[in-house]
Formats: sequence, structure tokens, C-alpha cells
Amino acid sequence: MPMRVGIGYDVHRLVPGRRLVLGGVLFPGEVGLEGHSDADVLIHALMDSLLGAAGEPDIGHFFPNNDPQWAGRDSSELLALVLDQLRARGWRVVNVDITVLAEHPRLSPQIPTMKARLARLLGIKPEKVGIKATTNESLGFIGRGEGIAALAVSLLRRRQRWRRSR
Repeated sequence: MPMRVGIGYDVHRLVPGRRLVLGGVLFPGEVGLEGHSDADVLIHALMDSLLGAAGEPDIGHFFPNNDPQWAGRDSSELLALVLDQLRARGWRVVNVDITVLAEHPRLSPQIPTMKARLARLLGIKPEKVGIKATTNESLGFIGRGEGIAALAVSLLRRRQRWRRSR
């Protein structure tokens, strides 16, 4: 079966007055990420990796930040739309691996919840979802606590159609 790999990256600035959502999980009491949708940097990087693996344009093509219909939208809903499009073309998610770069908050206590949420959304088992968190060792905008970034890698498999032999 044909398989394809995609890489995604996203970054958002931390700003007061916004909720922090990562991997579809709310982190109450934290400063949130600036963005047109809910700014879930983890899911945005994941969507770009999935779209890249399928040879599609990035999420900005499908969900432009100047289109009011996407304003404030839950990124989990956007991921569902991306997955519907990929499934319609015969693609299935094999596994994903995501790294989040953030000085704060501490993500490790919520990683099992994020993995379970993403596995449910992707239609795969939680052990096929890798999520890691690291700091930027106080370097750059991430190290100063000005933003959060995420990198994602996805593996897709395309379903083969049966061909009759003659």
C-alpha cells in the first residue's frame, strides 16, 4: 500500500485574555494563544503534516485567517474537516508524532489526555499518537515565554483498490 509522510509546523504568540487549548485540551488559568481560530498550535501543526503527506496545500489555504466563518472555531472541528477530505481521497492515518516547544505551562500531566483526544479524532489507537513537550532552554521568543510552537510528523496510507486479473 502506498504510504506518505508529512511534516507540519506552527507557532502562535501568547496573549492575555485568550484560553489556552493544546491538542484539543483546555489548560485553565493559563495565558492563551493569539489566532483566528482557537489557535491550538498542536492541532494546527498536525493538520499541516497530514495535508502535506497527502500532497495538499497548507491549512491557510483551507481555513484562511481573513474568513469570518473560521473565527474562534475549535481546531478539533477543523481537523475533522481535514480528515474528511483525506478519507474521501482514500488516505488513512497510520500514526503521528508531535513535539510542543513551550516554557510554560508544564504539559506532561496533560499528555495522556491530549493523546486520547487526538487518537479519538484521528480514528487510531492512542499508542499511535506520540506527543512530547520540551522547553527552548530560555532561548528566543519561546524561551522568553512569548509563544508556543509545535512540530508534527504524520504517516498516511492510501487504500488500494482491487484490480481484477484476467
